[in-house]
Amino acid sequence: QVQLVESGGGLVQPGGSLRLSCTVSGGIVGSLDMRWFRQTPGEEREWVASITRTRISLYTNSVKGRFTISRDNAKNTVFLQMNSLKPEDTAVYFCASVEPDVRGQGTQVTVSS
Repeated sequence: QVQLVESGGGLVQPGGSLRLSCTVSGGIVGSLDMRWFRQTPGEEREWVASITRTRISLYTNSVKGRFTISRDNAKNTVFLQMNSLKPEDTAVYFCASVEPDVRGQGTQVTVSS
């Protein structure tokens, strides 16, 4: 079955960058619609970005122009490049596949000086 493992989170100063990775096993990333979500304690999960099997990318308004979702079929991995990070981007970031609906364990991103 499809399994997802995120990596790349960490502590970064405001204005900095991070690249999150979501490695797919048990499936082919090029045949999946993939999403990134984020969640902070006590808050609802927030959709951040999506990339479809045809490489159409979509973003929530708060990250447009700062985040880029991409896919490397050879590495079976989806990426989330995050630039110009703000303290309000602090959250646990999850990747998820659509059909099958699978979610990874998440990776913590903290933006703080």
